[in-house]
Amino acid sequence: MKSKANESQGMLLFKLSAMQTFAIGTLKVREIVPYCSLTALPGSHHTVVGTANMRGITTPIIDMAKAIGYPAVGKEEYDNCFIIITDCQRRVVGFLVRGIEKISECDWRNITPPPNTLGTHAFLTGVMNVDEKIVQLLDVELIMSKVFPTSEDKLHPILADVDREKLKPMHILLVDDSSLARRQLSEALDSINIPYVVSANGLDALEKMKDSAMQGRPFDIVVSDIEMPGIDGYELAFEIRSNNSLSEAYLILHTSLSSEISVDRAHQVGAHEALEKFDATELVTAMLRGATLKTQNESVRLEGTVE
Repeated sequence: MKSKANESQGMLLFKLSAMQTFAIGTLKVREIVPYCSLTALPGSHHTVVGTANMRGITTPIIDMAKAIGYPAVGKEEYDNCFIIITDCQRRVVGFLVRGIEKISECDWRNITPPPNTLGTHAFLTGVMNVDEKIVQLLDVELIMSKVFPTSEDKLHPILADVDREKLKPMHILLVDDSSLARRQLSEALDSINIPYVVSANGLDALEKMKDSAMQGRPFDIVVSDIEMPGIDGYELAFEIRSNNSLSEAYLILHTSLSSEISVDRAHQVGAHEALEKFDATELVTAMLRGATLKTQNESVRLEGTVE
C-alpha cells in the first residue's frame, strides 16, 4: 500500500551552514520568499529577527540557524537569504535560512532516526541520504517550543473524575518521532494518572501492537503523529485497519500540520479522528470518546477499504 501522505509529501532541502543540508516536510510549508525588509519586534525571543506582512498576516521570522545552535545569519547576508513560511502547530511562522536547495521526493521508509549520540536535545527527527549526501530532518515542533512555549493550560488536561475512571483501564499507545511531542503527551497523561506506552516511530509502534495483541491485550487507543520515519501515521493507520487483531483500536491522528485535516480524511486513511497539536484537553477528550465506545462494547472498527 502506498501511503497517502507519501503521494503528496516531499522534502524541502535548505542550507543553514556552508556544509550541512537540512530538510522539513513540504506539508508544513506555505511558501518560500526571498528575504524582505523586516519590522523589529520588541521583547521577542532572541532568535526572532523581526516580523513581515505575509499575505495580510503579521508573521514572526526566526533565524533558524541561530535557533538550533549554528552561527546567526549576519545582516550582510540577508540579501542572499530566503524565508520559509510554515503553517505548523496552529501558528504561521517564517524561518530565515541561508539558501534553498530544492524540493526532493521522499520515501519516509528511508529516513532513519538520528543517532543516540546526539542526545535528547538535538533538533532532529531523522537522517536521510539525498544525492549521496546526508540530509538532516529538523524537528520543527521542538524549535517552535523553544521560541513560543505552549501555555500551561494547553499542556495539562482538564478531566472529570468519572471520565478519568473510564480512560484509566484503556491500553493506550502514543506514537511520535518528536522528542518534544512524546514528552508533552507523556506529561499530559501523567498529570491525570493515566497509564500508557510510548513509541518513537511507526514501525516500532506496529511491532508493539502486534506483540501486545498476541499476549491477549490489544491496544484500545492509539494516538499517532503523521510525519514519521519508517512508516508514517497514514500508513500505520492502514496497517492497523488491515489487521483483524489490531483493527479494534480507536486511532487518533495527532499532527503539527495546521492545514485542514477533516474527519472524512481521517476515516479515508483508517483513523477515527484528526487533531492539531497541542491541546491536552482536546486530545484527552478525543481519547475519552474512544474509551466510551470501548466500555460500551461497541465495535470501533471502520468499514470500507483504504485505496
